[in-house]
Amino acid sequence: MGDFFSALLDIFGSETMYGSAVRLGGFLAFAALGELVAEKAGTINISVEGSLLAGAFAGTVGYHLTESSLVGLAAGVFGGVLIALIQANMSHRLTADQFVVGLTANVLVLGLAGFFNAIIDPLARRTMVVEIPGLVDIPLIGPALFGQTWPTYLLYPLIPLTWWLLYRTRWGLEVRAVGENPQASDVSGIDVNKRRRQAIVYGGILAGLGGAFLVLGQVGTFDTAAVGGRGFIAIAAVYFGGWTLGGTLLGCLVFGFADAFRLTVPVLGYQFNAQMLAALPYVLTIVVMVAITKQMRQPKALAQPFIRGLR
Repeated sequence: MGDFFSALLDIFGSETMYGSAVRLGGFLAFAALGELVAEKAGTINISVEGSLLAGAFAGTVGYHLTESSLVGLAAGVFGGVLIALIQANMSHRLTADQFVVGLTANVLVLGLAGFFNAIIDPLARRTMVVEIPGLVDIPLIGPALFGQTWPTYLLYPLIPLTWWLLYRTRWGLEVRAVGENPQASDVSGIDVNKRRRQAIVYGGILAGLGGAFLVLGQVGTFDTAAVGGRGFIAIAAVYFGGWTLGGTLLGCLVFGFADAFRLTVPVLGYQFNAQMLAALPYVLTIVVMVAITKQMRQPKALAQPFIRGLR
């Protein structure tokens, strides 16, 4: 037992663990911040997985064509928004079932990305690491937070920006209103489905950026399995956080640590069942969802389609 706890202390005292947790949790945070806005508007953007994958592939192609990380990130945003527009218009303009649309979009992106990746065979590389003097010297968390590739730092202003949009603007007030009571919002003159579409597009922007960040800020190459269901974990992080910004970020960090644990154990030389380690983030997702089911305070109109005149 003593060896077990000694191993845990070694793992959780490793800079590798914290660095991986920030990278993996940051990737989730890009998607989860956008998903939070979408769900505050009353819609579950199941296609966030597809937006992440589209952003990763578009970002890879953008870099392949220009050898510019900035162009790659912009292309990633375009890819994420494209999928979000499909989800938004099918769900909140044509009133198709948002879950069916999202799942279909995810499968479509997976197939198209695999097909075009085989044809184009785009090449990318990981961007340079930028260390912030002074802050990077903080033990454990310094290198994790302030010694990352430069696209990681895009997340830092996006957090207050998302908070400001949701809680300090008229648009954010209307987004939250249509998620709580779309009928009353409609009577007040708010275009409910328009606000929902806009919230999904905002989620697509961040998810697309997150997908490009995965390739250009982390792995340096594209693979259709790279996202690996983490779009759904981002949705779970929003649930974990009780539809609050701070709670959502905490959820991303928790899931990031679970994923980082899987990567850090073999790096430090410890032996553990590889399949169990790979399943850990997804098992944790299920456990969290079961644990908080009865404590959730979700937007009252979440996942409920709005059709004018119907209650």
